[in-house]
Amino acid sequence: MAALYREFTTRAEIDAQYDIDLAVPDHEVYSRHYVDASRSAREALRCELDIPYGPTREERLDIFPAPAAGAPVFVFIHGGYWRSLSSKEFSCVALGPHALGITTVVVNYALAPTFSLDEITRQARAAVAWVSRNIGRHGGNPQRVVIGGHSAGAHLAAMCLATAWDEDYGLARDPLAGAVLVSGIYDLHPLRHSFLQPPLQLDDGLIRRNSPLFLVRTCATPALVTWGGRESAEFHRQSDAFLTAWRSAGNRGERRPQENRNHLDAIYGFEDPNSALCGWMAEATR
Repeated sequence: MAALYREFTTRAEIDAQYDIDLAVPDHEVYSRHYVDASRSAREALRCELDIPYGPTREERLDIFPAPAAGAPVFVFIHGGYWRSLSSKEFSCVALGPHALGITTVVVNYALAPTFSLDEITRQARAAVAWVSRNIGRHGGNPQRVVIGGHSAGAHLAAMCLATAWDEDYGLARDPLAGAVLVSGIYDLHPLRHSFLQPPLQLDDGLIRRNSPLFLVRTCATPALVTWGGRESAEFHRQSDAFLTAWRSAGNRGERRPQENRNHLDAIYGFEDPNSALCGWMAEATR
């Protein structure tokens, strides 16, 4: 039987690598954690919710300002395989940064299948551009912005690193101080042969335009590439492949697998100011 992608010959084999519901049987425990911890974050922290950064209803972001003005900024893009979840399930990522004096921005975006991956990527870039131009009015320093993302959000953050910010947005060529990419998808090819094909409707053009692995450019932004040690072999390989390409372009990048973490708790470190994730972010924005 001919291979669909790499050594995989069936959809079931690819789904076993990428379907998180299969990989984490108790996934509802983590979903409840996101909801409960995020509700607590909104109750405990000052927040400015549903600020528009673009013309559509979904283009909204939530800001959790740091206590002091001129603070570093963490922009977080959530996961959900581009087809589910919202900013509200991820207010919890502001807890660790806030304790370190960092303003957090959690981005909401439109979802597949109503919107294409091209449009979702455009919205992620529009959110970053909005932060660069406007975060000063909300107590943040636009020169000290770290972008981060989880799963599909790490993909979108990596697409932001591939952006020609000076040519397309009139910003500095490399406006970001750092990037924290958690459990990302950087090569979309296998998803065309997976359970995600119906909502994403991937074709050669979409894959070519939206696979960060093949769009790496020379970039001054340092990147932390991290994932859970208990994730599938494909998530390990995707992260290693992106980091190799990133470094091969002359860019700064650090590899940091998280032992005993799975795909869903690999972002729990954002809730803890003493975690390696928050420590790296704080250092990048000094």
